[in-house]
Amino acid sequence: MKYFLRSLLSPLTISGLLALGGLAACETTKRGFPEVSSPTASDDTDSDAARRRKMEAVSKQVGEVSEGKMRYIVPREQLAAAFTRQFGDGTVIDKTMIRKVQETSKDKAVYYLVGIGLRNGMYRAMAIPLQSSTDNSLYLNTGADRYIIAGVGCTFCFFSFENNEIVGTTCEENTGGSRCDLRVETDNTLLVGR
Repeated sequence: MKYFLRSLLSPLTISGLLALGGLAACETTKRGFPEVSSPTASDDTDSDAARRRKMEAVSKQVGEVSEGKMRYIVPREQLAAAFTRQFGDGTVIDKTMIRKVQETSKDKAVYYLVGIGLRNGMYRAMAIPLQSSTDNSLYLNTGADRYIIAGVGCTFCFFSFENNEIVGTTCEENTGGSRCDLRVETDNTLLVGR
């Protein structure tokens, strides 16, 4: 009997009993509080505002489509200067546009901000895809890729599209030795700090 009581009161047995008693005392259900709370109207408004602020931190509105017509928010001269700075290699951009690309009427339209110019008399262009919002505003995102064309012996180059995405280039006059080289760069600083 002494042996039984001593083994019953050993430190391990006491620890086990305390742990078991502690677990039994814990309540594992919640009463009166829902497991998932539903957002209130102010929560929705706050999260929309936060999303807008986040988008504005990395994006800048450059235009909008209104009644089928393009309206530039950033003046085209300012866009040309920004493209020239973005190239940073002596390329001078003198023409800018927002171009709509839509393979079929069923496809969602994609818009590109395009700058066209020359470097040492050779054709240069850059296109950057824009983000469109539900209100037809067009935003330039700093994370958007830059599609850059350099003409070699070609006076004018075109972007080639597939599924509304730039996949290559075409030279206007396809004479021997003329070509348009396409390079894709990640990110852009076109309108950063502007």
